[in-house]
Amino acid sequence: MEAPPKPRQCSSFDTTGIHYLTINYSYMQLFRNKLFPATLDQPRTAFTFHVLDDFIRDNLECGTSGSNYVSKLRRITSNIFPHLVPNRYRELLRVSRIWRLLKLLKWKGFGHRNREPKQGELALFCPSCPQPGINCNPTDEEVSSWKYTRTLVMDGNFKAKHMHDKRPEDQIWLMDGLAYMVGRSEYQSYLKATHHPLERSTCNNHRALESTGVGGTACARHGCFVPHTLVDFQKGEWQVNMDYSLAYAMQYNMKNIVRIINFYDINCAYIKKL
Repeated sequence: MEAPPKPRQCSSFDTTGIHYLTINYSYMQLFRNKLFPATLDQPRTAFTFHVLDDFIRDNLECGTSGSNYVSKLRRITSNIFPHLVPNRYRELLRVSRIWRLLKLLKWKGFGHRNREPKQGELALFCPSCPQPGINCNPTDEEVSSWKYTRTLVMDGNFKAKHMHDKRPEDQIWLMDGLAYMVGRSEYQSYLKATHHPLERSTCNNHRALESTGVGGTACARHGCFVPHTLVDFQKGEWQVNMDYSLAYAMQYNMKNIVRIINFYDINCAYIKKL
């Protein structure tokens, strides 16, 4: 018979503040009591499910950063001496990212499926655009009508830059290609196999950037991004990047749809080598 766990002190983070408990527990017992441990190896810190949901809502609606949210919890715990309360900023970031993934898996029904999610399967597409088998079932005669035409728009954003990781070997990709961004390894293999000469920049800022922006394909009517179509730019809005995005957009839930209208602000140049 397995010996019961020894009493340990645990810091529990909740919306009411940080609480210190000395209890006998295993990490599975923490989950059953709606506590998410910061680590599975002898956890000393846990976050309630409620505080994780609250942080996601604050981050989404109020733009609250993880650092500011932890500062708020420390202030709630001790309004006079918040600096004496342990700072669990890094733990919150790690746990909240895993929590977001688990919520997506739950919402998409993967808690009851014996398979891994496919590319873009954890993201939602436009509920108004025709998607045969999902929100419409057109007949062979109807599918050629304008009502079942897929309208797409392509564009780039040069404000979404990304620096090179100092320690890329420590990175763990939780949602690599499962939502709106394309799969990293497959995309990099595509770029290496495609002819596009790279010019090395002499600018220090540019050399520090892994990505100079992002591009993607969305529904032209409602602005909803097509899952698994957001790509990183290496240097400018190259056609090779947008080709990859458009190729996946043209096959996403397109069964029996025979007409596509594509908008692009540089279509006059893009269409020449499409």
